[in-house]
Amino acid sequence: MNINLKKHLIYPALAFMALAVLASCGKKKSKGLANDDGQLHGINYSSYGSMGRPKGMVYVPSGTFHMGPSDEDMNRNYSSRNHQVNVSGFWMDAMEITNSQYHQFVNWVRDSLAAVELGYILPGAADGDTAVDWVKAQSINYGDRTIVEQLNKLVLAPDYRLYNKAEIDPDKLVYSIQGFNLEKAAANRNHPRKEFLYRYDQKIYPDTLVWMRDFSYSYNEPMTKRYFSSPMYAKYPVVGVNWKQAVAFCSWRTHYLDSYLDRKHLLKESEYRLPSEAEWEFAARGGRSQSIYPWGNYYVRNKNGCLMANFKPGRGNYSEDGGMYTVRADSYWPNDYGLYNMSGNVAEWTQSYYYEGSDNFQNDLNPDIRWEALDSDSPRMKRKVVRGGSWKDVAYYLQTSTRTFEYQDTARSYIGFRCVIDLPASMAKR
Repeated sequence: MNINLKKHLIYPALAFMALAVLASCGKKKSKGLANDDGQLHGINYSSYGSMGRPKGMVYVPSGTFHMGPSDEDMNRNYSSRNHQVNVSGFWMDAMEITNSQYHQFVNWVRDSLAAVELGYILPGAADGDTAVDWVKAQSINYGDRTIVEQLNKLVLAPDYRLYNKAEIDPDKLVYSIQGFNLEKAAANRNHPRKEFLYRYDQKIYPDTLVWMRDFSYSYNEPMTKRYFSSPMYAKYPVVGVNWKQAVAFCSWRTHYLDSYLDRKHLLKESEYRLPSEAEWEFAARGGRSQSIYPWGNYYVRNKNGCLMANFKPGRGNYSEDGGMYTVRADSYWPNDYGLYNMSGNVAEWTQSYYYEGSDNFQNDLNPDIRWEALDSDSPRMKRKVVRGGSWKDVAYYLQTSTRTFEYQDTARSYIGFRCVIDLPASMAKR
């Protein structure tokens, strides 16, 4: 991978925001001399505009709720307790991230890497630095054998090809993540800034073999071959994405938005991320603090006998709810906040570290516990909280308070994710 690509395509969100604020300060000063009356007026941020309402998201208002079991749960009496917490408002994807949306991420990474290989670089780049010419990058014809053969670093080696067809190697699709560790900086504020920067590469193509790996002695080859690649599943939730890949998606989504705001000279305000465990549960409850399910108590069917989510009803009648596997991300009724499938369909990654005794020491204001595990850390340190239950789970896992975990480097055919972003409620009026 061309190292120079990292310098120009990915930037820390904090640096963007700082530059925007500094620019606004300078601009206001140059314009405000005529009105200089010796009084304090502040900076006119409104002259720069902002991103507007985030597409495909709904606002979850700040509030207080009782986190934890809403009913007697003998299995969790010693690992979880019902306690009151407060959560700040945030925006959340109304639906789980779909195959179509994740494909946009994959294609962007593919095109950016291919553009560098083909020399599609904007003129004027100095000192070997690169900037992708996206007009040319988006016109690359991957069906043209002569073009693909020029992408030596991205295509499958001859020994790995079928019928000698040159194709992009999914393992070569790597996204470069850069950021600033605020938690580490807060604990070591006298250290140099460079100690808090992080940069690493992450493979981003979903593991399509999870459909076969998750179920022994089960015929799931059609899902392996079609689920991520076929247009018929475009609106279905993406699966086969591990926690680290979900984080990479959030980082790219932030960068993709920031690039647009840069072109339009708009103020950058926040970044996308995975929800904390508390945020996820608060959003799933939809304002029903003591309810067992997002739709209320106590049943998984409505008064007409219709199932309220996609899960494993009874002793395993998978098709009774309308889907043998996953269903479209906009299926079933949303909860009172407008969020679809907070229970069932696919379970969802959160940003939180899974620790059995976390209730005993977390703050009651925006509680969260995080651990950025390294590849060399023990498996126990790589556990991330998974919420919501999935298409293959029984009703117990649909409860808004049920928590379980998966390892951050493990992908499953029943785990997906959705993003959140910290923006004010006033965005809803734009």
